[in-house]
Amino acid sequence: MIVKQTIKRTTYFSKPTTFLPRYRYMNRFYLILLLAVLAGFTSCKTLSSVGKADKKFAQGEYDDAIRLYQNALKNTKEPGPVNFKLAESYRLSNRIAQAETNYQAAINTGLKKEEAIFYYGLALKANAKYNEAGAQFTRYAQSGSSKTLVARAKLEAANMSAIPGIINTKTYNEIKTLDQLNTAAAEFAPTMLNGELYFASTRDGKKYSGNGEGFNDLFALRFDDPTQMMGGAVRKVGEPINTPEAHEAAVTFSKDGTTMIFARSNTGKRKGTLNVDLYVSRFKGSWSEPRLLSVNSKDAWDSSPALSPDGKTLYFSSDRKGGQGGNDIYRSTLDGQGRFSTPENLGPEINTPGNENFPFVTEDGTLYISSDGHPGLGNLDIFRVENGKPVNLGVPVNSNADDFAPYIVNDESGYFSSNRPGGKGSDDIYFFKKAKPKLVNFYVDVTVRELLPNTTNYKPMSRIRVELQDAKGTAVDQAFTTPDGKLSFKLDTATAYSILAENPGYFAARQTVSTIGKTPPQAQLTKPETDIRLTADLVLSKIVKDKAIVVENIYYDLDKANIRPDAAIELDKIVQTLNDNPKITIELSSHTDVRGKDAYNLDLSQRRAQSAVDYIISKGIAPNRITAKGYGETRLIVKNAKTEEEHQRNRRTEFKVTKIAQ
Repeated sequence: MIVKQTIKRTTYFSKPTTFLPRYRYMNRFYLILLLAVLAGFTSCKTLSSVGKADKKFAQGEYDDAIRLYQNALKNTKEPGPVNFKLAESYRLSNRIAQAETNYQAAINTGLKKEEAIFYYGLALKANAKYNEAGAQFTRYAQSGSSKTLVARAKLEAANMSAIPGIINTKTYNEIKTLDQLNTAAAEFAPTMLNGELYFASTRDGKKYSGNGEGFNDLFALRFDDPTQMMGGAVRKVGEPINTPEAHEAAVTFSKDGTTMIFARSNTGKRKGTLNVDLYVSRFKGSWSEPRLLSVNSKDAWDSSPALSPDGKTLYFSSDRKGGQGGNDIYRSTLDGQGRFSTPENLGPEINTPGNENFPFVTEDGTLYISSDGHPGLGNLDIFRVENGKPVNLGVPVNSNADDFAPYIVNDESGYFSSNRPGGKGSDDIYFFKKAKPKLVNFYVDVTVRELLPNTTNYKPMSRIRVELQDAKGTAVDQAFTTPDGKLSFKLDTATAYSILAENPGYFAARQTVSTIGKTPPQAQLTKPETDIRLTADLVLSKIVKDKAIVVENIYYDLDKANIRPDAAIELDKIVQTLNDNPKITIELSSHTDVRGKDAYNLDLSQRRAQSAVDYIISKGIAPNRITAKGYGETRLIVKNAKTEEEHQRNRRTEFKVTKIAQ
């Protein structure tokens, strides 16, 4: 729907407007000035294509202006201003996502329209290009001269950091379109009365040149099967509610169904209102002639009414003076004589320099709003007010398109409107329902085996104690293996663990396992409950005193003994072995190949062994549990080595158990 302030053609009457603006960026003074400038051209018998487009733009006939500006771009020698006006036409007819390339093209020509930077950011955001959008908002916040837009730019730049959290928060909501209701025209602002779903639509009536759609009217649908929201025929609400010369929409009803409040635009005639206002009608066998509510401001846009469940408070949206900026949410209460109080702005916690529209109040008093000023995904998002602060409803209810006008049925379901891709066209009405999340259970299946001495064969180990530890090494569960060497632990989601197997006389075995990042998306789960099983294979080997065990991948720089980062990784494994086997004492030895002098090699190997031991001690191992020994080239594995591979086998680091405490 069109999202602009009423554009005055003369001082006496105004063109009929759509009354549910989602944005209001165009300054009145700018429009009046623009209209005055263009007036000088209208007396010409033949207008240039740009002049014709400018005239349509000044009159708020953006759909025609878009077509004319597109044609003008083919021949113009000044593409900057034309691209800017084309982009503005898209924005002011609520198609800002389509304006991205034209704003960019206008900026690239060096056009002196600094507001194009801000609106370019909004267009990028509407296309989910969040990083690029943030850069434009920051750019405008630092260089812009409009206090209003600078405030908006700062707000938008600050909101960017919240977007990943909004996208990644799990809501478990599922949505469906109401195919029997939606059309290629716009359908939006649903509400319920006596089992009928009321909504606004542009499907009928003459075309409105602002956005190329029809005039708004109120319609209703009674489902043939309310439980499944299936079937039913749409009917148009009759006179005196709908009128042929104005837009009507955004209706709310009292709980007893005797009071209707809705929004109606001006008619374009000299007599009547100059803007969008709220009207009330009473049901006494039929709906009475609507009359203006006292809460309206004659110079402001007033729309999006919502009655509280007790009917004593009216919430609505208005751009009247004194607000936080753009459209704000106001409320007014009824006194004992049925008169509305002076409207009260809900304040800066609810309202922002952006736009807040479409309030809704649930049975328990929870307020919902639509806003483009609070952290959101682009254009309007829907928010629930919790502890005085709006909270984004997240995906899939919200998207980078316009998502607005919630009607909440209960804690688990409701209706809303959106112009997201995939609908039937323009705005469509969707139903959402919180689905019971499909459960994912994680298990780790553990096998404990013994490596048989002097072989590569294994056998299962029974009655072996296995401990499940958290990332800090604290035990969270334990069990003993069955005769086939197996057992299982249940794991939490998004958690890292260690699994430790111990048996007297054997080196303890440890393996890490993690469920982080392993939970499938809900959409990929086909059953109410899914088990995901991980595996861990732990091998125990007997502790044999004085048997050398090669520590793989311990390398030193040429003629140096310092511990390299890659060697530290391997030495950390020895630290873990000593921690897991607290009764053993070891000797860590370093060996060289035969190249180099004997004395030098002996000294180098001792320094390397000591360097490794010092590192291990620095990790908390008691010094009396480990000694360093350099053997130089005295204990070669490959004598008469000739190849580099054979020399490498001789250049090794080993450890052996020298003592086992009782």
